Amino acid sequence: MHRRMTAALAVGVAGTLAFAGCSSSTGAATDTTTVTIWHYWDGTNADTFDAMVDSYNASHPGVKIVTTNVPNADFLTKLRASATSKTLPDVAIGDLVWVPQIAQIGSLANLSTLLPADTLSDINPALTGFGTIDGSQVSVPVSANNLGYMYNKTLFQKAGLDPDKPPTTWDELKADAKKILDATGMPGYDLYTQAGDNGEGLTWNFQVNLWQAGGEFLTADNSAAAFNTPEGAKALQYWVDLISSGASPYARWGEFEKGQGGSAQEGSWMVGIWAADPPFEFGAAQVPYPKDGAPATNLGGEQAMVFQNSDAKTKAAADFLGWFLQPAQVTDWSEKTGMLPVLNSVATGSDYLGWVDKTQPLLRPFVEQMAVAHARPNTPLYPQISLAFAQQIEKALAGEATVSDALAAAEKAVNAVIAKG
Repeated sequence: MHRRMTAALAVGVAGTLAFAGCSSSTGAATDTTTVTIWHYWDGTNADTFDAMVDSYNASHPGVKIVTTNVPNADFLTKLRASATSKTLPDVAIGDLVWVPQIAQIGSLANLSTLLPADTLSDINPALTGFGTIDGSQVSVPVSANNLGYMYNKTLFQKAGLDPDKPPTTWDELKADAKKILDATGMPGYDLYTQAGDNGEGLTWNFQVNLWQAGGEFLTADNSAAAFNTPEGAKALQYWVDLISSGASPYARWGEFEKGQGGSAQEGSWMVGIWAADPPFEFGAAQVPYPKDGAPATNLGGEQAMVFQNSDAKTKAAADFLGWFLQPAQVTDWSEKTGMLPVLNSVATGSDYLGWVDKTQPLLRPFVEQMAVAHARPNTPLYPQISLAFAQQIEKALAGEATVSDALAAAEKAVNAVIAKG
C-alpha cells in the first residue's frame, strides 16, 4: 500500500510522457485522460484556480482537467448523490473538516504513493496530519488560513494605547480591552459566545485558547473528550473573565468588524477582504497567549481528495496535484488569492515573504503563525461534536453555569455523540 513510484512519474516532470498512454476510452496513445474536479470557490479564487488549470492543461496534453463549481451548502449532499449514482468526480476540493466525511462517501486514493515524497514532507505537518486516516494520506491541502488577532488602531489611540504595540499575552489583552471599554464605551474584544445552528464559530475560536493553555480537545484517537482538565478550565475562565469585566459582552460578536469594537480573533482572509477599502485603520498580530502557555492558532482551508474511479484518472489527478503543490504554483496561488501557503518552503522563503512585506504586510503575523498551527480533530463526527460542545460551553458564557459544570456537561455531551457514532 505504501509502494514507491518511479521518480519520473512521482515528480511529474515528464507529464506528457507519463500520461501519453493513459486513456479514458480506447487506450490509444493519442487519447486524453479527463479529470473532473469539484470545488466550491467563487470570485477571485475560482478565476485564479481556473487560470491555473488552463496553464496545466496547455502544458500537459495527455490530461484534461475540467472544473465544476458546486455551492458550499450543496457540496456534501451532491457528493453523496453522485456516489449513489456512481458519478463521483475524480477530485473533490472541500473544507478541511469535511475530509473524514468524504472518506466515507467513496474510496479515496492513498496520495502518499502518488505524490513526490519531497512535496509531502514540505507541507505543513498539521495539514498532512489531518489528511491521514488509517495510515493513508487521503487528502492534501491546497489552501490554508488561520486565526490571528486584529485590532482597531483608532480605538487603541482613544484608549491611550500604543497602536503599534498590540497585546502579546492574555493579561495584556484583558487589560487593553478594559481600557478601550472604559475610554470609548465600546467592547474591547469580541468573543464568539453563542452556539448557533452548528456551534463551530464558538468551538473553533475556543480551541485556540485551549491549545495555548496546554489542553487538547479530543484524545489522540478521537475516542473521547479531552478538554475537561485544568487547562480547559483555564481557557474557559479566560473567556468568562473577559465577559464579566464587560470588555467582551455576551452575544455581541461582530462589533469589531463594524468598527464598533476594539479587537477580535479574526481569520487571515479579513486582510484580503479589507485590503482594497479598509473600513478603519486596523492592525494585525499573532494571537496573544498566556505567559505560562504556548503560541497556537487554528487552521482552516481546503483539501483535495482523489476518488479511485480508474487507475488512469487517479494517476492523472495526482499528477495535477503534484504540479499544483510545486513552490512556483503555491506562491502564485497564495499571492493572487491571499490564502496562506501550505508549503513550509514558501511560507518561510524570501520570495513570498518579500511579496507579503511589500504588498500585504498585515498577512505577516498569520504566515508566521503557520509554524504553531493546529488542525481540528479528523473525525466524521466532528460537526456533531462541535455543536454538542458549544451548546454546553455557551451556558458558562451566559452566566447560567459555572466553568466546571459547563466543562463536565460538555464532556458528557461530546462523549455521548462519540458513543452513538
